Amino acid sequence: MEENSAEEHHYYYPLPASAPKADSNLSDAEKGGTCAEENSLHNKPSTSQSNNPAINKYALGGAILASTNSILLGYDIGVMSGAALFIRQDLKITSVQVEILVGCLNVCSLIGSLASGKTSDLIGRRYTIMIAAATFMIGAILMGLAPSFLFLMVGRVVAGIGVGYSLMISPVYVAELSPALTRGLLTSLPEVFISVGILLGYVSNYTFSSLPNDINWRIMLGVAVFPAFAVALGVLAMPESPRWLVVKGRYEEAKQVLIRTSENKGEAELRLAEIQEAASASITGKDKGCSSSDSPNNSGTWHGQGVWKELLVTPTRPVFRILVAAIGVNFFMQASGNDAVIYYSPEVFKEAGIVNEKQLVGVTIIMGITKTCFVLISAMFMDRFGRRPMLMLGSCGMAMSLFLLGFGCTFLKLYGDTHDGLVIALCVVAVCATVSFFSIGLGPTTWVYSSEIFPLRLRAQGSSLAISVNRVVSGIVSMTFLSVSEAITFGGMFFVLGGVMVCATFFFYYFLPETKGKNLEEIEALFEDQTRPV
Repeated sequence: MEENSAEEHHYYYPLPASAPKADSNLSDAEKGGTCAEENSLHNKPSTSQSNNPAINKYALGGAILASTNSILLGYDIGVMSGAALFIRQDLKITSVQVEILVGCLNVCSLIGSLASGKTSDLIGRRYTIMIAAATFMIGAILMGLAPSFLFLMVGRVVAGIGVGYSLMISPVYVAELSPALTRGLLTSLPEVFISVGILLGYVSNYTFSSLPNDINWRIMLGVAVFPAFAVALGVLAMPESPRWLVVKGRYEEAKQVLIRTSENKGEAELRLAEIQEAASASITGKDKGCSSSDSPNNSGTWHGQGVWKELLVTPTRPVFRILVAAIGVNFFMQASGNDAVIYYSPEVFKEAGIVNEKQLVGVTIIMGITKTCFVLISAMFMDRFGRRPMLMLGSCGMAMSLFLLGFGCTFLKLYGDTHDGLVIALCVVAVCATVSFFSIGLGPTTWVYSSEIFPLRLRAQGSSLAISVNRVVSGIVSMTFLSVSEAITFGGMFFVLGGVMVCATFFFYYFLPETKGKNLEEIEALFEDQTRPV
C-alpha cells in the first residue's frame, strides 16, 4: 500500500534542450528491450523481485577497484590495535596520548570527508579516489619514518585526511555505477574491504610483533604504502561515474559506461534517460536551492554550487528526511563503539582475562576472520532481504552481545581472582558476536544506504556531510573509550553501548524506508509524505 503511495509521488521532468534523448534508431529487438525494461521499472514486474540477479562483470570490476581504497582504513584500524602496544612501550607515552594517537585519524578524516563532496563534483569521482589513496600513502610514509610522538601525529593527521576522502567517495562511486538490482551487494564491497584490511592489520601485528619494539610498529604502519600505491594505479583502469558524466553534459561518455554496466543497449538507454530526467529537475523548479545558471545540466558549468543551502538552509520535506536518515545511520554506526572495540581489542581481551601479548594478537586475528566472513554473508544477501531487515538484525544482535559482554566483564571485575575459563570464553565469544552483528548490519549497510538515498544533485556533498558526522562520532568514541571505561569500568561501558544499539533499532524501524531494488532516481520519492517507512 505504501509502496504504491511512494510511486504516486514519483515525478518526471522534461529533458533540457541540450540533452540528447534516448536513441530512437534502435532495432526492433532493442526497442522491445527498452519497452520491457520500462515496464519493469514502472509496473513492478518480476525482475525487481528476482532473488538471483546477474552481476554485471564490468560494474563488479569497477566496484572492486574503487572499494580497494577502503582497505587503507581497515588496515589502519587493525594494525593500530597491536601497534599501539609497542608504540606505548617504545615512545613511553601515556594512555591518554594513546587515545589521542588512535582517535586523531578519525577526527582529521573529517577534513577529507567535508572536502570530498565538493572535490568529486569538481574533478569527478575517479580522480577523487586517486587523491584519497595518494594522501594516505604520504601519511603512511610519515608514520613509518616517525622518530617521535609529534612526528607520528603529523603522519596520522595526513593519513586521516586520506581516509576521509576514501570513506565518502568509494560508496558514492559504486552506487552510481551499479545496476539497481545488485547495488546492495556492490556498494557493500567497501565494508568488505575494510574488514579485509582489518584482518591484514591483525596479521601484520602477529607477523612483526617479535621484532624489536623500536622497529616493529614502524614496519606495521609503513607497509600501508604498498596498497595505497596499488589503489592509485588502479584508478587508471576505472570508468568515470555515468551520473557525474551526465551532470557535466558528457552524455555520450555516460552512455558508453551505461552500455557496459547494463544487460543490453535498451536498458542502458532507459537508464540514461532516467538519469537525465533526474539531473534536469533543477531547471524545472524542483531544485529551489540553485538557479538555472547553476543547474547540473548547464553543460559542465555546475560544480555543486547551491547544494549546502538546499541541504541545511532551505531543505524540502523529502530532503530533510533523507538528511535525518543519512546522518542517523552514520551516527549509530560509530556510536555502537565497534571501531573503539577493534582499536582497543587487546585492552578489551586483557579485561576479559587474556594477558599474554602473543595470545592477545592471536585472538584478534580470530575476531578479524569472523568479521570478514559475516560481512561477506551480509553483502551477498542484502539485495535479497533488503537494507532495513539487515540493519535491525545487526543492531538487535549487537545489543544482546554488548549486554552479554558487559555482564562478563563485570563478573570478572568482581571475581577476578577466580579467572573462570568459562566466563573468559564467554567474553571472547561476545566480542566476536558484537563485530559479527556489526558486519551483518551497520557495517556494510551504512555505506550502501547513505550513498544511495540522496538525489543526484545532492549526493556527493550530502554523503560527505553524513560521513563527516560518522568521523566526528568515531573520533569522540575512540578518544574517550579508555578513559570512560576506566571511570565506569569496561562492563559499564558495554552496557551503555548496548543501550545505544536498542535506540538504533527503533530509529531504523521508524525513519528508514526500504530502498531494495529501486533505481537511484526513484528513491527520493520514498521520502515523500509517509507516516512510517516500510
